[in-house]
Amino acid sequence: MAVRKVGVEEELLLVDPATGELAQVSHRALTAHRAAAGGGDVDDPTGQPGDAVKRPSDIEQELFLQQIETASAPCADLDELTDEVRRCRRSAGEAARAAGAAAVAVGGPVLGQTELTATPKPRYQRIVSSFGEVGRQAAACGMHLHVEVDDDDQRVGVLDRIRPWLPFLLAVSANSPFWRGTDTGYASWRSQVWGRWPTVGPAEPYGDRAGYEDVVASLLASGAAIDRGMLYFDARLAAAYPTVEIRIADVCTEVDDTVLVAALGRGLVETAAREWSAGVPPASWRTDLLRVAHWRAAQFGLSSGLIDPVSRELLQVREVFGSFVAHTRDALDEAGDTDAVHELFERLLARGAGASRQRAVAEATGELQAVVADLRERTEGSWAVA
Repeated sequence: MAVRKVGVEEELLLVDPATGELAQVSHRALTAHRAAAGGGDVDDPTGQPGDAVKRPSDIEQELFLQQIETASAPCADLDELTDEVRRCRRSAGEAARAAGAAAVAVGGPVLGQTELTATPKPRYQRIVSSFGEVGRQAAACGMHLHVEVDDDDQRVGVLDRIRPWLPFLLAVSANSPFWRGTDTGYASWRSQVWGRWPTVGPAEPYGDRAGYEDVVASLLASGAAIDRGMLYFDARLAAAYPTVEIRIADVCTEVDDTVLVAALGRGLVETAAREWSAGVPPASWRTDLLRVAHWRAAQFGLSSGLIDPVSRELLQVREVFGSFVAHTRDALDEAGDTDAVHELFERLLARGAGASRQRAVAEATGELQAVVADLRERTEGSWAVA
């Protein structure tokens, strides 16, 4: 069986290199990038949704002018994916530099002096005006993982079966302990800020594509989402691609961590697809208990115990990782990812997870500006050509 391809979208913050504060220059960055790529008239940042800004550049604007998003090509091989993520970060980083800023891979704004400015496009303006302070505060940067699944009913079957395993991906990626000048006490405050939207979090099982579409129709009719792009669940059916889109992770500063989340996510999707094909029912989990697992992953990341999806008990991080690998073993083995997953996980623990690294820099220097500087240096180091 062919290995499923996987692609990664990363949301990055744009910051002033001198102060570390947010810089509202995504329109200038895209203008410079598209001009360098031989694009046409790109001076107007207010283009309509659907403008060709993602191909061939693979970067686009986000909800705020202080953000930019990258999108890799789908890859079957983890080494290829690593190169793609670096290439996309390089595109974003060079575009940011051309606009006098730096692109930083972090889950949310570390410093808090700059006001957020919504991107002046009709859809983004409507989101902010419709959802008030929830929209105005949503400068959160996530990593979105796309894993190819061609059959629609199978895609829904995957969503129903991966629910209890997703909090572990959040814990691995947690990279937003500071938020606008404050230590939040969480490893992933991004997940808490993002959780204010009405369409975020773990969803109930859908059963089949018809069940999924019924939920979508109800959400749209209620005004909880203005379009399918606002279905912000931890995992959803991608609107534009034949993929399952896992949306629970913080953006990671280290490319190794991004690739680890991608490998684990692909193994999880492949395992769930096989279970659906074999008629194995989804594990029965109450959504309120899943929310507890999410909270635990968000607050502690990898620094404390997590809810194990098998035993449903609070276990040490290595034990939960062991459960994850055991659950996805066949898929990891057949993709050739098992050794890489173990190596990347051990490397993450030895280096320190994203939130832990940020707090260590803050403690050593006493300055959150130093945290931003470290994040910038590591982000730029992840794509710099030797």
